[in-house]
Amino acid sequence: MSPEIVTVPCRTDNYAFLLHNAETGATAVIDVPEAAPIKAALDARGWTLSDILITHHHSDHIDGVEELRAATGAKVTGAKADAHRLPRLDRAVAEGDAVSVGGITGRVLDVSGHTMGHIAFAFPGAVFTGDSLMALGCGRLFEGDAATMWGSLSKLAALPPETLVCSGHEYTASNGAFALTVDPDNAALLARVADVKRARAAGQPTVPSTLQLELATNPFLRASDPSIRHHIGMASAADVEVFAEVRRRKDSF
Repeated sequence: MSPEIVTVPCRTDNYAFLLHNAETGATAVIDVPEAAPIKAALDARGWTLSDILITHHHSDHIDGVEELRAATGAKVTGAKADAHRLPRLDRAVAEGDAVSVGGITGRVLDVSGHTMGHIAFAFPGAVFTGDSLMALGCGRLFEGDAATMWGSLSKLAALPPETLVCSGHEYTASNGAFALTVDPDNAALLARVADVKRARAAGQPTVPSTLQLELATNPFLRASDPSIRHHIGMASAADVEVFAEVRRRKDSF
């Protein structure tokens, strides 16, 4: 069965996500920027937290883990490769490992690039990507290089197109403004930027998105697109080189 997913705004622009199995009552949270909004979301629904899943070590994704663990007794899962920088793990996982939330089983993907040891959790119908693949963007390369991130994004791009992409920040408006500088003739992107503007004006989140929408509009997944290549003067370059140039431009945008 497909899980129920709830987007929980945290801090200034972070998101956590609840993943709930209605049959068993098990509930996981993916990333814990702070504990209070997550506890409030659980209480409002009468859900009991069973699992805390961590994508990477940055403080705005883990600051509330210990408070939430103490309040709920939930078990913490994170990357074995990143365990030395994470809160104490009850389970350390790596690429290909299965993760179950009350019978809903997902798998771990290594999506290093933003950080090394960054993981994503791919469940039926949804992937929780942290700061790897983001709505209309991707994470800045703090630890990995362009080739590492391109490999991670290519892995995510191969998931079913209807997959929900649950990423960690409300950066979509600024990401869209940049995307238009490298892909200005993309009608789907123009329409999405307008939709994002309306959603934000109404105080609505723009996350999650769908992989299909990201493939159509996110320049960091579109390194093979002839229009982007022509626009940035890299018509004959390798995909990873185009990605690296798009990422370089975003860093100085």
